[in-house]
Amino acid sequence: MTEPSITAMQEKRSLTRVRLVFLVPVVVFLALGIVLGWGLTRDPREIPSALIGKPVPEFALPPVQRRALGLASTDLKGEVSLVNVFASWCTACREEHPLFLRLEAEGVVPIHGLNYKDRRQDAARWLDTLGNPYTRTGADRDGRVAIDWGVYGVPESFVISKDGRIAYKHVGAVTPKVLQTTILPLIEALRHGEAVPVGAADGGTVGAGRKRSR
Repeated sequence: MTEPSITAMQEKRSLTRVRLVFLVPVVVFLALGIVLGWGLTRDPREIPSALIGKPVPEFALPPVQRRALGLASTDLKGEVSLVNVFASWCTACREEHPLFLRLEAEGVVPIHGLNYKDRRQDAARWLDTLGNPYTRTGADRDGRVAIDWGVYGVPESFVISKDGRIAYKHVGAVTPKVLQTTILPLIEALRHGEAVPVGAADGGTVGAGRKRSR
């Protein structure tokens, strides 16, 4: 092989290596962009929970300041209930709070509050000011119980079956639409032992429940 040919081959190999050096970051960047774009199209409220269908994590928490009843895993058996993760510093919690007050006033479903990383006096003042829709409250001051529940942020709400299993998880503030089309139909189905796909049920009204004794 002549010297010019060898030189040409070496130059070609060098050019190929240079192209690869520039091509690899471009491919990585495009792949990352596709993944991020896909993530942005997903509704954060649809994040699946690995705990769906499993018993609630074992825990026992003292009540929020000036409340009488604390919250433990043993309290979440025997009836269908709703557990709401809230905090006084949570803006979105204020949006859903009137819905929970209405549910409590009409006796639709027992609602229990899991107070997340809050100061004692702030949580107590928040409930004193806005009203307390919770049958029981648990003060999770260090957030460890919430971690066991797989909580991503505040607020989050969980529908709990009679046997103490997590049947549904909602991330973000509960809206009237979510309440009517998903949560209430699921609660009624669980009470009657029916297996209704979450989000597939229709109907349900806030006034559908019976007043419970307290």
